[in-house]
Amino acid sequence: MRWRAGLWPVGRWWPPALHWPSVRGRARADIGSLLLAAAVVAAVTLLAGVVPPLLRATADEAVQDGVRRAGGDGDVLVEARMERDDGPNGGRVRAPRLAEEVGDFRDRATDELGPGLRAALRPPVATVISPTLKITDGSVLRTFQLAYLAKGGGADGGPHVNGADGGSHRNGIGSGPQVTWIAGGPPRSVVREADNHAEVPVTGAPWPVQVGLSEADADALKLRPGARIPLKDDAGAVKKVLVSGIFRATDSTDPAWRTAPALLRPVSGADGVGSTRFAGLLSPDSLPDARLAFDQDALRRVVRFTPDPNRITWDSAQVVSAKVVALKATSGSSGALDGSLKWETGLDGVLRNIRTQVGAASAQASVLLTGVLAVAVLVLLLAADLLVRRRAPALEAARQRGAALPTLGAELLVESAVVALTAAAAGLALSRAVVPGASWEWVVPVVLTAVVAGPVFGTLAAARATRDRRVPANRTARRWARHTVQLRRAALEAAVLIAAVAAFVALHQRGILPAAPAPGGDVAGPGLGLGDGGPLPASAPVLGVLAGTLVLLRLLPAGLGLVLKRALRSRRPLAVFGTARAVATSARALPLLVLVTSAALASFAFTLDATAGDGLAEGAWRTVGADARLDVVPAAAASTPALSRRIAAAPGVRQAVAAQVTDRARVVADSLVVAPRLVIVDASAFRRLLAATPLPDAPALARLGATGHGDVPALVRSGDGGLRPGMRLELLRDGAPAIRLTAVGTAPAIGDAGDVVLVDAATLQAAGMPSVPNTVWVTGPGAARAVAASGVDAHTVLREDVLRARRAAPLTSGLLALAWVSAATLLALGLLGLALGASASAPERWQTLTRLRTLGLRPRDARWIAAGELLPPVMVAAVVGPLLGVLLARLMLGSLALRLLTGQAADPALVLPWWRLGLVAMALLVAVAVVVPIESALRRRRRLSEVLRAGDG
Repeated sequence: MRWRAGLWPVGRWWPPALHWPSVRGRARADIGSLLLAAAVVAAVTLLAGVVPPLLRATADEAVQDGVRRAGGDGDVLVEARMERDDGPNGGRVRAPRLAEEVGDFRDRATDELGPGLRAALRPPVATVISPTLKITDGSVLRTFQLAYLAKGGGADGGPHVNGADGGSHRNGIGSGPQVTWIAGGPPRSVVREADNHAEVPVTGAPWPVQVGLSEADADALKLRPGARIPLKDDAGAVKKVLVSGIFRATDSTDPAWRTAPALLRPVSGADGVGSTRFAGLLSPDSLPDARLAFDQDALRRVVRFTPDPNRITWDSAQVVSAKVVALKATSGSSGALDGSLKWETGLDGVLRNIRTQVGAASAQASVLLTGVLAVAVLVLLLAADLLVRRRAPALEAARQRGAALPTLGAELLVESAVVALTAAAAGLALSRAVVPGASWEWVVPVVLTAVVAGPVFGTLAAARATRDRRVPANRTARRWARHTVQLRRAALEAAVLIAAVAAFVALHQRGILPAAPAPGGDVAGPGLGLGDGGPLPASAPVLGVLAGTLVLLRLLPAGLGLVLKRALRSRRPLAVFGTARAVATSARALPLLVLVTSAALASFAFTLDATAGDGLAEGAWRTVGADARLDVVPAAAASTPALSRRIAAAPGVRQAVAAQVTDRARVVADSLVVAPRLVIVDASAFRRLLAATPLPDAPALARLGATGHGDVPALVRSGDGGLRPGMRLELLRDGAPAIRLTAVGTAPAIGDAGDVVLVDAATLQAAGMPSVPNTVWVTGPGAARAVAASGVDAHTVLREDVLRARRAAPLTSGLLALAWVSAATLLALGLLGLALGASASAPERWQTLTRLRTLGLRPRDARWIAAGELLPPVMVAAVVGPLLGVLLARLMLGSLALRLLTGQAADPALVLPWWRLGLVAMALLVAVAVVVPIESALRRRRRLSEVLRAGDG
């Protein structure tokens, strides 16, 4: 059998014969270094194991929070035409069991949902709502509707009634919201029971119908039971609607009332600018009469399903979205004359937006976590390098005694595997104790580095110490070998630079967001997706920092060489010795890589946190428009001007501006009717308000004067470009001529509305349209107290409350917390890397300093020389690291889609947290001041005679 020298018998494989006493002896001798590596693995494993399940839990909370905030936009609606009620004699036949037919329609719609979607929705509410009628009492524009409500899942139909005058309707078709009749009683049939199926002539007198009014509606209309409501439809036909009673809702928060809020109180602006809507409640007995009071297809029969946020999770949201899309795809045509179901909902859009936000947060978290893992890998490589430097004599001796390289590698592999796997198991156990379902995928790179780095470095060190390769005597051969090493380094640096450029190109071209799936398609769970381009865009900051550090590694020796030349000309020997030691250690790449990378990525995390926080504050200012906002209810809108003056005089209030804000106003632009937010305000007062807030100024407000040709000047803003400066617009009004507008500039952002039309109140009044303010913006430190003491029926919105709610949102709070944890972890790893780098070079450094002590060097001067050796790379990292992190933030934040979490229309502007960046730099410099005295104290115990006799440190 032939043997390959120092290795194995040729042609046959033998398992390595491990020398276990050597394995145990090395582990005992270097227990401190091994425990340090284990601590790093356990800590990073804990962080990497906790983040994915926390992100999944946060995704569940985000879905529920988003569905809850969506309100009516997430409701699932289904509509179907009623069967015709033509009679045999050309008239219309009264249908006394119409309420039961509505209940059957509701049950059929419920069955169409399927079990997956049905489980995520609350019990349905069936509604039958009349067209909008006009109240013809000669007052301001007021409209009226008739509405029937029937909830599913119960045994009673129509409104539950309580009180002496009320009764209950038990027809087995569901239950309406509970009410108490405080005057009169519930609506009744206007015909006797014997005439329930009477045929009514089509051209006869208006058919009477009874309705109930809420307290608020009755007070505003000044009507009592038995009164007739003066109503006409759009064609001028008179409707005979009688008030049967006045009710009070037992539970005004019942979701059923949300389908027709005008049943409880007047609603402003529901039917156009300056309008107020009222509504009357129908019962199962009066519903057939309401059918006869209108044309065949005038009543709209709809079943509304409201999502239950507590039943929707990230996983179930995918099923719900797919089913909703399928329902909309199979929906009947709106022009169909049959009774087919016509589905309408924005729930799929709501879930799609939430999915986009979760994808953005997941990608942003992956960027932060990738940085932490990269620095942890570098620290473990540095720890392995330090361990091998300490073991080099023992490994060389073992090799000289005949130990094969595979055997040494196997022994080191066993040791590192035991340490790394034990630490990883402990980290995963801790992470599972913190949150169930801890993930291990992101732990693999760290554990693999901890397992492999030590054996590889140790085997290479043993091989170099005993190899018999001779240095060539030929100068050309030596130059060729030197150039080969330089080419290999250049190739590695070029590969990193190319990867960094490719990462940034992919990031700017594709963004960090995951690819959008097909509507209703399956989507992978939020397991820290790496974006559309895979791991490359998420690794852009790490690769960018590595590329910058490689450039520094090229420049640092040259710079230190220049400093050494100047020091040699000086009369300061301490500067010469310190600079010379710094030049000798400047070629070591790992310490500088750890320092610069950790400082840059920690600064990047701090900058991301500061930018997101400032974006949240700016978004809150835009949503509220001031420190506080009062949205006055229609019944109290007449007192808004006096209220504004009273609030302006309150202590701590700087400004109070009243305006009329109407959502979904009807405006004609380019022959198309759009529904922007109409704001009627005193332009000069509003400009002063903007100047007193961080909101952008709007110089175009000064143009809101008369145009000279009859048009009212207006400012416009549009999210899709449908409203542009220079356009001619028409503001439509019910019962009055349209107001012609001219867009003379861009309007400031008003709340979260995408389309805005802003006009001056005085100019609009001169054109024949007076305004009724319903909104008051208040600024100043006393704004919250002033609006709280207003004493009017209004909805109060405080900027601090909005900001607090957005900061507490699941995705936002999770990302900001992860940014802080990542920054702290990166800074801790950087300080650890500094200590490891100092320990690696400590023997040579203190050997030199101890020998200098024999020439009269004082201990204090030795510490100064040691600090001079350690300071250059640390100062470079302290200065360049934060600057590199800021540069990365400027290049990347625009592609991270932070606007999806801050609630802004555009990405937030970059904000530099100077004090945090200074903290990163100061932490590194202070660490040097701590490391040097500790090293000096540990080396002081060694005698000069030992160093001189041993010849090494």
